[in-house]
Amino acid sequence: MFQQLKGVEKVVSGYCGGDKVDPTYQEVCTGETGHAEVIELTYDPEVISFEELLRVHMGSHDPTTLNQQGADVGTQYRSVIFYRDEEEEEIARQVLTEYEDTTGNRATTEIEPFEVFYSAEDMHQNYYNDHTQAGYCEAVIAPKLRKFRDTYRHLFAGE
Repeated sequence: MFQQLKGVEKVVSGYCGGDKVDPTYQEVCTGETGHAEVIELTYDPEVISFEELLRVHMGSHDPTTLNQQGADVGTQYRSVIFYRDEEEEEIARQVLTEYEDTTGNRATTEIEPFEVFYSAEDMHQNYYNDHTQAGYCEAVIAPKLRKFRDTYRHLFAGE
């Protein structure tokens, strides 16, 4: 999804926030590494801001259910924002408050300092584009992507 936004230069799937050095997908899935499944974005702040990216993040997943995204359950599926400096932390807190005020829902999103990011295995990179016909992609990702495009059309490249 994020790779379709104006200003987003690179999206890498991976893991962050845990204790295990260089974890595998199987290790993260046990819920024992402390890591969350995340993406790392490289973007041009002259084109899209950190704040806009966070608004898209909050609108593209369920930030209200603790440790769960759809049918996927475990701490690795928690809603989390990792920040790199005080300014990003402040923006993250503002966007979270804005989300709660706007929707009337309490978010379970954690806001944590960034420490280290581990890239996921190659098979997890660009997963949707490489597996559009897979059941999970058709049932879960495709509807999310349609909603995402409708909501954030003004941020899409080529729009």
